[in-house]
Amino acid sequence: MEAISRKEKYDVNKLHKRLRRLVGSAITDFNMIEAGDRVMVCLSGGKDSYAMLDMLRSLQSHAPLQFELIAVNLDQKQPGFPSHVLPEYLTKIGVPFRIIEQDTYSVVKRVIAEGKTTCSLCSRLRRGALYRVASEIGATKIALGHHRDDILETLFLNLFYGGKLKAMSPKLMSDDERHIVIRPLIYCKEKDLVAYAEVQDFPIIPCDLCGSQKNLQRQVIKDMMQQWDKKFPGRLETMFTALRNVQPSHLVDNVLHDFQGLKVGNKPVINGDMTLDQVSSKLREEEIERIV
Repeated sequence: MEAISRKEKYDVNKLHKRLRRLVGSAITDFNMIEAGDRVMVCLSGGKDSYAMLDMLRSLQSHAPLQFELIAVNLDQKQPGFPSHVLPEYLTKIGVPFRIIEQDTYSVVKRVIAEGKTTCSLCSRLRRGALYRVASEIGATKIALGHHRDDILETLFLNLFYGGKLKAMSPKLMSDDERHIVIRPLIYCKEKDLVAYAEVQDFPIIPCDLCGSQKNLQRQVIKDMMQQWDKKFPGRLETMFTALRNVQPSHLVDNVLHDFQGLKVGNKPVINGDMTLDQVSSKLREEEIERIV
């Protein structure tokens, strides 16, 4: 391995610290991990889950509270899957692990017609297997490796194709009310995770199901966001901020806001009538800047 320069080493350390800080902030903001937790880290063999495990290990060694980590991988019996890679890697770094062998690949291929999207069924089968194992090993939290860009992509998928204003939750309860699922990477950019995976030289295992499909709706959204990121730097950051700054009174959902019960004399919503003024003011400032 070639020696890296002082600047490269500095950049690597800076990237590591940034990712660890963002993961730590997400865990704190949403109380994802508590003292005594046994966290099941779902390791797919992709860059995101490797980085998540790495960050959680780093935080585990520095955090004031004690928690356990156990890596779990679902071997879906994809043809040519290198089953030795993850056990060797996890043994090398000293992380307890469990490999689940379940032939979901054949099920997906049998049920889903050629050319159709396999993600939904594949995800459901994986989720069932992981929930079962979480119960067997006594895991109190299940950590998934979805990052900031995944959250935004899901927002637009639901908006464009599902008619819902919905993204991914940083922390949720499973439908059977037996498991808490967390997403420690929600503040992390995908491009940072790509760079980190290259630096760490993780043994990436490609997926022959969702990873091999072309023209997926999610890929279309991903391409759109990447173009925005190049043409309008900062737009993705602003959109993600919007997910943390919701104004139910300025949406059109009777469940989130009691429009029917709104009457003169009610207490006004904070920043309610001023919201559009603030937007208009900002637009005017941008217009002035363009003219000048």
